[in-house]
Amino acid sequence: MPTIAANGVTLNYLLEGPEGAPVVAFSNSLGTTLRMWDAQAAALAGRFRCLRYDTRGHGGSAVPASGFEVEHLADDLAALLDGLGIARAHVVGLSLGGMTGQSLAVRRPDLVDRLVLVATSAYLPPQDLWRERAAMVRARGMGAIAENVIGRWFTASEQRSEGAEATRRRLVEEIPAEGYALCCEAIGRMDLRERIGAIGAPTLVVSGAEDPATPVAMGEEIRSLVPGANLLVIPEAAHLIAVERPQVLTAAIASFLGDAGTGAGARVPKPVPPETGEAYQAGLSNRRAVLGAEHVDRSLVGAGAFALPWQDFITRYAWGEIWGDETLPWKTRSIVTLTITLSLGREEEFKLHLRPALRNGVTPDELRALMKQCAVYAGVPAANAAFRWAREVLGDDLT
Repeated sequence: MPTIAANGVTLNYLLEGPEGAPVVAFSNSLGTTLRMWDAQAAALAGRFRCLRYDTRGHGGSAVPASGFEVEHLADDLAALLDGLGIARAHVVGLSLGGMTGQSLAVRRPDLVDRLVLVATSAYLPPQDLWRERAAMVRARGMGAIAENVIGRWFTASEQRSEGAEATRRRLVEEIPAEGYALCCEAIGRMDLRERIGAIGAPTLVVSGAEDPATPVAMGEEIRSLVPGANLLVIPEAAHLIAVERPQVLTAAIASFLGDAGTGAGARVPKPVPPETGEAYQAGLSNRRAVLGAEHVDRSLVGAGAFALPWQDFITRYAWGEIWGDETLPWKTRSIVTLTITLSLGREEEFKLHLRPALRNGVTPDELRALMKQCAVYAGVPAANAAFRWAREVLGDDLT
């Protein structure tokens, strides 16, 4: 990967995507490298020019000879953008990267178009804790903290996932202890609370509902201090959201940045912030439980600014109010949904709800009985098509 001298330190970076497209600069968390953004860069590089880099003291970037502040990390990113001839960028930062983003938006507002702050804080005491962690890695190496870190970065069910294992390996093998220690000490001295009220860039704050490192209250504090900021809480997510819930985070970023063109001078339309209310969160949970996280995340990723209000609507009403109404159990709701979509000839929706129906307790025998009854009341051609659709989707699961 290329390197560049920026602000007195050598930074390792990767720039991908169409020339002339709007730039998105990603800043990594403490203890990770630019690889933590692999999923986001892969998804967005078709429409944006994605800039990733290793924070000083991490990965392929140089370890400074002495201590520094979070403001220096912001100046690193500013110098990187200037050095690459990038006049303005959307900035996305997670944890330490989010602290960098906050500071950059204050110090160099000319560089920041839109700002996404993920699992981060404006103030993260106590300072003694950070000093102790720095002393530990200096004395015992990065392996001494690896298990504790993974336990805080990922929810319990994800701590042995492929993403968590890769993150653990990079933490131990690719993060210099001294670089990590110096960043710990910078975080301990940081307090951005009195300054971030000057941020003028449209800002989205993203918090993991189960994040013990930078809990939702810290995201809420940033939202309250940054004028016009919005807060999105992602359920079933801990700290390293970019790795643990990549599709959900990518969807939030894409929706917030909007559908930008890839031609030179293209402008990102005014974003429609993701819904953060309780109705949306409840609906999102139901929707993911019934249809599967992969399908829902794919729908959100592909929505874009134009269709995001529609995704908000169906999540709150169809999945929050209707599927969230406990009067009918989910098995019954699956039967009702299949009956209606069969009768109306809605092939896409019928197929979408077949596997969820089985997960909700509908048996193949009950499905066949449902379709035969629909033949009597909605017509043989409709039922005939439904039998074909069921075979196409379920195959051997029907036997």
